[in-house]
Amino acid sequence: MGIILNLAVTTATIFFLAQYMSGISVVSWKSALLVAIVLGVLNITVRPILYLVTLPVTLLTFGLFTYVLNALMLMLVPYVVTSFHVAGFLPALIAALVITLVQAVFGARE
Repeated sequence: MGIILNLAVTTATIFFLAQYMSGISVVSWKSALLVAIVLGVLNITVRPILYLVTLPVTLLTFGLFTYVLNALMLMLVPYVVTSFHVAGFLPALIAALVITLVQAVFGARE
């Protein structure tokens, strides 16, 4: 999936989640775009290190621990973007699952 399309899909998904799911809140579209950008930067920089550290757990859970890592990445974003709020781990996990599913649907069209 192209970078622009990935960014647009992630922005729209985050904004949709903030509107229809309690536990996730974002102020505006601009904030959702900033959240998508920061999430992308975190996924490029921090996520590979976390994958390496948690590789044994990921293997034991047959890859399901990856969703926990995605939720943790999402929970790091409010420390950078103050107009974004995640109420806890469960909303972050659900949001990470939805973002992953939506990106998989749009990425399958290539």
